[in-house]
Amino acid sequence: MRRIISVLVNNTSGVLARMAGLFARRGFNIESLTVSPTEDQSLSRITLVVVGDKKITEQMIKQLYKQIDVLKVTDLTEDPVIARELVLIKVAVNHQNRPEINHLVEPFRATIIDVGRESVTIQSTGDTEKNEALIELLRPFGIKEIARTGVTAMARSQKKSLQTVHLMNI
Repeated sequence: MRRIISVLVNNTSGVLARMAGLFARRGFNIESLTVSPTEDQSLSRITLVVVGDKKITEQMIKQLYKQIDVLKVTDLTEDPVIARELVLIKVAVNHQNRPEINHLVEPFRATIIDVGRESVTIQSTGDTEKNEALIELLRPFGIKEIARTGVTAMARSQKKSLQTVHLMNI
């Protein structure tokens, strides 16, 4: 099962290297990993997509908390989340299939960001399943190259019930 783990860390040199060493020593399988500063420049958020059951994830979380620069670890798998990735797909084109490729990317809200004589590069942002579906539809045209960012995610905002909102306005 794919699980999404969010890790808030101090934004210091060597944090990612120490975490990578931990993952390697423990044999954790990381499907994707993204890192970037947060709204507070002294902190970074690491988003991991791991493959494994809940027991493996719990073990990973315990090991992460032992790391000196780790401040908070959250398993987002069972929570409502917003999760996105960016994928760039370079596809072979010719005069005959160029219009078909243009029409194919529209329903995915993807965009063609580079056009050459023999290829086009398509940018798609969305959940992994959407991007996988686009890749599979483009595969028969001849994919020359793919680059992906990996998943980044955060918990959705908590929605207050209408009754709670109504009572707050009284």
